[in-house]
Amino acid sequence: MMADVMLVGHCGPDAIMLKTVVQRALPEASVELVNDQAALDAALAGDVVLLVNRELDGAFHAGTGGIDLIRQLAQSDSPPPMLLVSNFEDAQSEAQAAGAMPGFGKSNLYHEDTAQRLKDAVSHFE
Repeated sequence: MMADVMLVGHCGPDAIMLKTVVQRALPEASVELVNDQAALDAALAGDVVLLVNRELDGAFHAGTGGIDLIRQLAQSDSPPPMLLVSNFEDAQSEAQAAGAMPGFGKSNLYHEDTAQRLKDAVSHFE
């Protein structure tokens, strides 16, 4: 069984691009857009990989950015694999320090490294 991939806090156009990239790397994965805390909480009940936007778009807890969200979720008993979507290297470093796997930026969506990072994330459930 393949884990579901949740696009957390992305705007519509970015979500369409990300869904294409995920489905190219992981053809059997279900990909859903999550833009509020209730939908995220529901998604976390299953085997999910989170692709978290650096600047969350949607209705999440006030003042919560993508790295804050990663930090919060990393404190749970069994945090899901999380990857930050950001072109900023400092944000990537901070996200990894907070508990994320190596992520990627929108400028690298079609690089082989990105596909491999997605495959590595879902391999946690195999």
